[in-house]
Amino acid sequence: MSKIIANSGGNGREELELRVREQLFAMSDPAYRRFQSKLVPTIDPERVIGVRTPQLRKFAKEFARTPEAVEYLQILPHFYYDENNLHGCLIEAIRDYGACMTALREFLPYIDNWATCDMLSPKVFQRHLPELLGEILVWVRSEETYTVRYGLEMLMRYYLDGEFKPEYLEVAASVRSEEYYIRMMVAWYFATALAKQYDGAVRYLEERRLEPWVHNKAIQKARESYRVTAEQKEYLNTLKIK
Repeated sequence: MSKIIANSGGNGREELELRVREQLFAMSDPAYRRFQSKLVPTIDPERVIGVRTPQLRKFAKEFARTPEAVEYLQILPHFYYDENNLHGCLIEAIRDYGACMTALREFLPYIDNWATCDMLSPKVFQRHLPELLGEILVWVRSEETYTVRYGLEMLMRYYLDGEFKPEYLEVAASVRSEEYYIRMMVAWYFATALAKQYDGAVRYLEERRLEPWVHNKAIQKARESYRVTAEQKEYLNTLKIK
């Protein structure tokens, strides 16, 4: 696997891209390709290679140790869904926060589906939460669907526990969009907030601060959660907008 990558030095980015693509196709699973194509309906099935996620992550871990990985991160846009997922995995492997954020800023505008968006979570973020929050506040105001979704997801992932502040709920509530994948993430954020910060989050439903579809979807998802008590679920059911 790494031998093909190692042989690419000095032949340019185009050859590197082709060699990596060749390896991805060698790992293709036709059944998984069909499954994945249905899971991400915004992607043309012809752009799905069908590499299973554990195998892709194993490959990315090995690839990240090579000098060519840095070069590969300069190759944008990618054609294949799996290439984008590989790109995301390589960003996750970057241990320096500044370098990781630079690579992420370059990549976010090219994300074109929810699955690539949601799989991307660099471990280095955990050690730089104050700086990350500043980026999130920029992302949620973006014109790019999946940049907004990513900002909301990071707000949900890192700022609903020990780092939580009530004003973060307002950040999510202020996002307004007709895009399904943004609206769904706002609903997911509030459903998770109801599980972790119930008293603050429930006020947004009581005061009907969210769009009706998002409001009802957040209630639905919260009522499906084992982290929300039966009593809370019963009360949330009374808050649905008919």
